[in-house]
Amino acid sequence: MSTPSRPGLLRDPDFGRLFAATALGQLGDRVLFLALPLVAIVALHAGTLQVGLLTATTTAGSLLVGLPAGAWVDRMRKQWVMIGTDAARSLVLLTVPVAWWAGLLTVWWLCAVALIHGVLTVFFDVAHVSCLPHLVGRGSLLEANAKLSAIRSVTSIGGPSIAGPMVGLIGAPATLLVSSAGMAMSGLLASTISRREQKPESSERPHLGREIKEGLGYVLQRPALRAMMLGDSVFNLSLVVYQTMLLVFLERELGLGSFGVGLILSGMGCGALLGALSATRASQRVGHGPVIWLAPLVTCPWTVLMPLARPGWSVCVAAIGLATLSLGGVVRVVAQSSLQQALTPDRLLGRVSATARFVSGGGIPLGGILGGVLGSVFGTAATLWIGAAGMTLSVLPTFLSPLRTMRTLPAEGTPELVG
Repeated sequence: MSTPSRPGLLRDPDFGRLFAATALGQLGDRVLFLALPLVAIVALHAGTLQVGLLTATTTAGSLLVGLPAGAWVDRMRKQWVMIGTDAARSLVLLTVPVAWWAGLLTVWWLCAVALIHGVLTVFFDVAHVSCLPHLVGRGSLLEANAKLSAIRSVTSIGGPSIAGPMVGLIGAPATLLVSSAGMAMSGLLASTISRREQKPESSERPHLGREIKEGLGYVLQRPALRAMMLGDSVFNLSLVVYQTMLLVFLERELGLGSFGVGLILSGMGCGALLGALSATRASQRVGHGPVIWLAPLVTCPWTVLMPLARPGWSVCVAAIGLATLSLGGVVRVVAQSSLQQALTPDRLLGRVSATARFVSGGGIPLGGILGGVLGSVFGTAATLWIGAAGMTLSVLPTFLSPLRTMRTLPAEGTPELVG
């Protein structure tokens, strides 16, 4: 049951609670993004291959449980999935500082924590995306996605700004206490949402394989959804190759400490915030389809400024390039999420979201390993060049699809988007 579309979603108490829960969970996640690899790089003195392996295990969840997660989430109330996974993620992250203080922490321990956390995050993200049409109504999806992207961007600024000094002050392992607390508080806030989703109807004999096939078939029959997934696959693989060596490059090649690295990542958050604030207007002025391919085409090439950087003022210029990447990335994600939700019937929301995540994110673990290998063979700067080129080329699938000329957000079952 969907509520009617209306302006000012933050005035709605339930969306406000989801908004606040997203803020706290994302704050914990952004602290984790900086602190976890720094535990390996600084505290455990991990090599480039080990950093790549950690990145791969962090993102392996989509590949391992991506498709069945959607079918399972479609059988459950999305709110309870978010509450349970937030609680479990909080407990898993607590084991890192405990193991460090006990003298038991190793790179393999970090990989296990990253893998479990990543699997839980798949279920959380699928439920989070799937709950929006029920919570705000389909007419408010663009506004809701833009607002949630804005708060994610704010935490992208604040998270590294908090994490960088904390890593320097108390160490990377102890900093993960902030991540654990953020996710626990996110789950508590999600439990206060009063608009209850009806329990999804299930057949007498649920069949996981048949349910997965239905969600996969729905996506594959729609050229726009296929193109977005393929473009995301190339982009995500290239982005992870880039990110795997980014922290190593900043810390070892440019000589930045944890505070400097935090400032660079906060700058990326500033770009993401600008993207979230401009996403709705950009979609309306440029066109909902063209903005999906135009945003990365304009912003991805700026990432080559980082491998060109040397200690000094050029680092600031390279940071602007990363902020530009984040700006375009958020504009693209807001447009794509709104399109996917608009085209998908309620009963398939979890499966379509999980299918898109599985296909577009399936190469992410490979990207972590590939980034580590390329960094070992060619060096960190060359790996950043390769990642930048791949991200720029990722626009081709969407440019060559019906999205090239699609001006407005379509309704479910639009004929030209099926075939």
